[in-house]
Amino acid sequence: MTAPVLHSPPWRAWTIWGVGVAAYVLAVTNRTSLAAVGVDTADRFQVDASTLSMFAVLQLGVYGFMQIPVGVWLDRVGARPIITIGMVLMAAGQLVIAFSPNVGVAIAARMLLGAGDAMVFPSVLRLIATWFPAQRGPVMVQFTGIFGQLGQIVAIIPVAALLHATTWSITFGSIAGLGVLFAVLVFAVIRNHPPERTTDVSVDTQTGAIRVVTSAVDNRVGIRAAWSHPGTRLAFWSHFTTPFAGTAFIMLWGIPFLTAGEGRTQAEAAVITTLLVLSGIVLGPIIGMLSSRLPHLRSRALVLPTVAVQMVAWLIVIAWPGPAPLWLLIVLVVALATGGPASMIAFDHARTHNPSHRLSTATGITNAGGFIAGLLAIFFIGLALDLQGAGTPDTFSLEAFRLAFLTQIPLWLVGGTFIVIERKRTRIRLGLDQPRRPRGT
Repeated sequence: MTAPVLHSPPWRAWTIWGVGVAAYVLAVTNRTSLAAVGVDTADRFQVDASTLSMFAVLQLGVYGFMQIPVGVWLDRVGARPIITIGMVLMAAGQLVIAFSPNVGVAIAARMLLGAGDAMVFPSVLRLIATWFPAQRGPVMVQFTGIFGQLGQIVAIIPVAALLHATTWSITFGSIAGLGVLFAVLVFAVIRNHPPERTTDVSVDTQTGAIRVVTSAVDNRVGIRAAWSHPGTRLAFWSHFTTPFAGTAFIMLWGIPFLTAGEGRTQAEAAVITTLLVLSGIVLGPIIGMLSSRLPHLRSRALVLPTVAVQMVAWLIVIAWPGPAPLWLLIVLVVALATGGPASMIAFDHARTHNPSHRLSTATGITNAGGFIAGLLAIFFIGLALDLQGAGTPDTFSLEAFRLAFLTQIPLWLVGGTFIVIERKRTRIRLGLDQPRRPRGT
């Protein structure tokens, strides 16, 4: 079916996207709200490093588990109700955390928060697909990721400042209140699709073709079909491998490493961590531009070099005799900052290699990859600290952190190997490479 390109007023599309991005910023703030207060959390609930890591591990585990169901629901009901429910769940989770009497209740609340967080980013991607021309997709996805990183700055500086100026309950109760306000705003402003269409659609501006975005009759068939394409698996492993080191650093272990390990003050650690976020914002458009110019070389020219840069930077910091100098810590966080923009390339793979009716399902599979790796990295670091007898704020040490951060290396190696494998299979599927002939033929 073909039809003219959508004629919705541009201001409405930009307004809806703007509200969606603002909701995503708040979701990231919720996700990383323990980033700068990890030591405070350990002291409040009297927990060791493994238990502290469970706050983030179970939260990210729920986030990753929810990606495919959220993708299926998006294909059925659209973005508006899903984002609204997500904001309500995050508000409820933060409210429970604000008054949680023990660590078990607090961890359960973080899982509730993870379920709500899982609904926001895929929904904003859905809004981009339904309200904007297809050729703008890669740029819009990059800018969504860039603006979303501002939520990390909110979590690092204002949330920590509010906690130290007031109380735990006031801080997290305030974040819960913001969630309720945004739920109302999202429901009032966002619409699933332009008014001249009765269904969600994606538009090819080069051909004028409009494709209706709906779920397959059998969702299991849709999930299997998405995963069976090597392009989807390439997207999954690209998202698995690129952002997890930055996720582990920004969500939980960065501030304790910089203060208790490297001997930096809380203010210095906040500035260094904020630089990670700002570097990602600067690098996003650059990597996005290179991605659009190198459509068949993204993995080899951008994704794999990003992985190598992060791994080498960490190995240098770990091997440095004594506390690392400031310039080296800056190099580290800039290297980690490349992971977020590079991970957005994965969504270009998912969108390129899947038809419209599997759009959100494939996006969910892809998005799950990064958060599965993130929860593994966070848990392994915490476990390694505990096994060394350095699992509490009083026993944290630089040597223990160095060994703990080495647990990231296997994740990079496994992910990089599968990127190489699935890239080759994808190029064969597209006819860009020839299958390897068996020996003797």
